[in-house]
Amino acid sequence: MTETVQGDVLHVIPPEEVGSHDLEPDLRTLAESRYVVVVREGGHPSILDLIVAFVRRKPIEVVTVVTDQPVAEDDEVTLTVEPTEMEGVYVAQASESDASE
Repeated sequence: MTETVQGDVLHVIPPEEVGSHDLEPDLRTLAESRYVVVVREGGHPSILDLIVAFVRRKPIEVVTVVTDQPVAEDDEVTLTVEPTEMEGVYVAQASESDASE
């Protein structure tokens, strides 16, 4: 089942650096020779969104996406993804992703 993840890229681990980060073994295996991208869903929150999230004690959602497509931190992305067995971790479909600066 595919989903769409849209948001701001907070952090990127390029393929050559995956081995030097402390990742879960399943994520490390999944990310071999691919990018690991942490995305804040929905884009950059407004001050009001941040206050509401703090008051309600509901954090702003972030997800991890493993993708073949290179992206940069602070990019806005829209990715078609498939969930994995790991909570909050998705795999992007290579031909369906779109990153813009």
